[in-house]
Amino acid sequence: MNNQDLLNNAEHAVEMAKKFGAHSAEAYVNNNKELSVDVRGGQVETMKLAEDRGLGLRVLVGGRVGFAFTSDLQPGSVEETVRQAITNASGTSPDENRNLPEPFPQYPRLDIFDRQIPSTGVEEKIEMARVMEEEARGYSPNVKVVESSSYQDGEIEVAVANSLGVSVAYRGTYCGVYISLVAGQGDDNQTGFDMDFNIRYDKLNPRKVGKTAAQRAVRMLGAKPVESARVPVILDSYVAAGFLGLMGPSLTGEAVQKGRSLFAGKLDQQVASERINIIDDGTLSGGLASAPFDGEGYPTSRTPLIQGGVLKSFLHNTYTAAKDGVSSTGNGTRNSFKSTPEVGTTNIFIEPGNVSPGDLIKDVSQGFYVTEVMGLHTANPISGDFSVGAAGLWIEKGEIIKPVKGVALAGNMVELLRNVDEVGDDLRFYGGRGAPTLRISSMSVSGH
Repeated sequence: MNNQDLLNNAEHAVEMAKKFGAHSAEAYVNNNKELSVDVRGGQVETMKLAEDRGLGLRVLVGGRVGFAFTSDLQPGSVEETVRQAITNASGTSPDENRNLPEPFPQYPRLDIFDRQIPSTGVEEKIEMARVMEEEARGYSPNVKVVESSSYQDGEIEVAVANSLGVSVAYRGTYCGVYISLVAGQGDDNQTGFDMDFNIRYDKLNPRKVGKTAAQRAVRMLGAKPVESARVPVILDSYVAAGFLGLMGPSLTGEAVQKGRSLFAGKLDQQVASERINIIDDGTLSGGLASAPFDGEGYPTSRTPLIQGGVLKSFLHNTYTAAKDGVSSTGNGTRNSFKSTPEVGTTNIFIEPGNVSPGDLIKDVSQGFYVTEVMGLHTANPISGDFSVGAAGLWIEKGEIIKPVKGVALAGNMVELLRNVDEVGDDLRFYGGRGAPTLRISSMSVSGH
């Protein structure tokens, strides 16, 4: 299907909903294609090509909202979906804040479709995974097992139409490679991984990814716990992005309105170090989550959330924005046609500083460089308290001297942000989350 076909389906569903009694209606249609290839021992272990297509319909009847979806776009199935959505509306309570966006004169112009991704043959994509595995195995004889060496890509088509005149569509692509492996020496086994996802096929670097994953595993061989101490802690960009992902939901208007945000009641207050700037940008050039409009057909935008450590705004869709008397930020996200627009992040990231990761280490007389945390999902999203297992590298006199595992980090998300004393210049994205290396002035490291 092409964009016009998707739009025709969406517009037809909206017209039918109006005909059957909806006061207003919105149709979201998407068609997703995904390819994934796993290689092991130079041979293809699994290859999967999947396609997911369907229509989700929201209707408003007297302030009551109803929703239904279908994966069958034939007229009979669409009509049944329309009738079901209207029936579902009768079972909900009226809410004056439920509304649909009006059309905008202009949407962001984004280059998010790379023709090279769908046009490149599968054999070449398989070769990327093979090369990545080969590079990892060749790095060191200690690399014993490559658990997964994978290539993935996808093509996304989305169309949104509503009864107020919104009628928009886009087409996007993405691709990426991922590897996980185990390095061993005697009875000691350590894991390593790396990934590289992009919207441009020619920017993928499987050799670099394979080598980095091997380096991460090999450098951890011989890791042991250290004595408990309170020291400066440096968070690798991957770990920092993980903490940011944990914070993301708390920066939505929905979380605040439901009393589930650690940032509730702190607008225009200092919540982080003045070195911290956090941005959500649905228009980011090269961003995996970039799109000209969100799941409601509202234009995406760049939203500064924390500037100079001060909490400046929250993310909104049209509903949460109406409740707060503000405008949507274009963050009405949908995972698929099977869900209604929730409030979520797009490309959320911590802006980089101007200090290299190496210089962050040189300034530390004794400290802990964290490369992995375990159990981050157990952190409390309301209080911000966390206690996680950690592994990484120990620093003495500005030099990395040994690998460390079997220790724990405990603290609070807001305190962690406030204690950032330096920000690296190495911003890197992991999916829709990005962060540079961060140095925390002091944290408790619990060892033996």
